[in-house]
Amino acid sequence: MAVGDGAAQPAPPRLVLILSENWTLVPPRDLRSLVGMAVDAEGAGFDGVLVSEHVVLGPGADADGLPENPRDYALPLNQDPSTPWPDALTLLSAIAAATSRIRLIASSIIAPLRHSALLAKQLATLDLLSEGRLVVQPTVSWHRAEYEALAVPFEQRGELLDEHLEAWRTLWRDSPATFEGRHYAFRDVLLEPKPFRPSGPPLWFGGQRLHDRMLRRLVSYGSGFNPLGPPTDEDLERLRLALARADRSISELEMVGGTRGRFPDATGVADLREALAQIPPQLERGFTTICIKPSQFLDDPHALGVWCREVVERVAAIAT
Repeated sequence: MAVGDGAAQPAPPRLVLILSENWTLVPPRDLRSLVGMAVDAEGAGFDGVLVSEHVVLGPGADADGLPENPRDYALPLNQDPSTPWPDALTLLSAIAAATSRIRLIASSIIAPLRHSALLAKQLATLDLLSEGRLVVQPTVSWHRAEYEALAVPFEQRGELLDEHLEAWRTLWRDSPATFEGRHYAFRDVLLEPKPFRPSGPPLWFGGQRLHDRMLRRLVSYGSGFNPLGPPTDEDLERLRLALARADRSISELEMVGGTRGRFPDATGVADLREALAQIPPQLERGFTTICIKPSQFLDDPHALGVWCREVVERVAAIAT
């Protein structure tokens, strides 16, 4: 079932290079190489780069065991507590300074771990610095120990995120701004400078399932839907109907999919052609943006620029 509002021939998707979780490709402390990867991706024609985050990890982060192949995705409960996660907004600021076109996607930003006004300020600054290239995917995440380390109540994380979203909208729009919530409150404050656009950066939402709270966030604030794994047809229909009730169309959302490599063993890389074959079925369902993690497919960082151009060419060929 296609999620779009027409039966037009799918266009080549936007391509997003995942910069997090590439520790088999570049040393985890070599953050300058991640900036260089973003420059290579921009030169090859990628539309965006994506960075995820954790602030800290603690006991239980690896409760489900580690991936057999370290090139696989970092998912809830499969991460070594020593997994390196550089600060996403700092890294994206460096990338903003080194690039001019590519979008900067701050994925899995764990909003409840910060005060709403502080995070609104950081996001507005990066959005203005990049001249509107920032995209933000706020989330509550999954790791209780991370919340406990920062003295934030894990059980209230959903409420906290909802208040963040309301507070951001107010702070980015109004001068002075007033907000009265259960967890955050401020009166007649001015957050300056404002984001590049008065509405602020586009917001994506996604997770392991389309629960009711996420559905409300998508309808009220969402510019994109980036689920963790393929959504069901039933979930897509729920999303379409909920948007229609709010006089919105699902065609307004950027539908974000991705590729996942199949590894021959615990040390080898995946086959790129096989992974890219996952894209056409996603385009048929209405997905318009595809994320890809380079370390799943190559081990030589010096080959990344050529590899990015190959991906762009192959995707253009298979999408027509």
